[in-house]
Amino acid sequence: MSDITMKKQLACSYDAALAQIPDALKGEGFGVLTEIDVRETLKNKLGVDFRRYKILGACNPPLAHQALSATLDVGVMLPCNVVVYEGDDGRAVVQAIDPMQTVAAADPRLAEVAKTVRGKLERVLERLA
Repeated sequence: MSDITMKKQLACSYDAALAQIPDALKGEGFGVLTEIDVRETLKNKLGVDFRRYKILGACNPPLAHQALSATLDVGVMLPCNVVVYEGDDGRAVVQAIDPMQTVAAADPRLAEVAKTVRGKLERVLERLA
């Protein structure tokens, strides 16, 4: 599935990555709307242990508005998911959706906004250490 995401393995721990991500997103006009703790959910619902793994729902309101103005159907792809998990070596891995492989591929009216979002998410990943 890596063909629809942008991925970066960090030198830091999971906790350190989680601390960096909100500011990195904010620097590109995103805020975190949702946070899903997959590990906790799987433990509570299924009684299984899983690695530390969170899904952050990131939103850039002007770009979301632009996309929704082009087609209401894009709402199923919002917010942009950013995933943080603890790798087998203890270092954090961060993945972000690549809208050029999902949104723009589905509807050419979204190509420009998807390109803009992709650039912003690439810069977010570049900021993470």
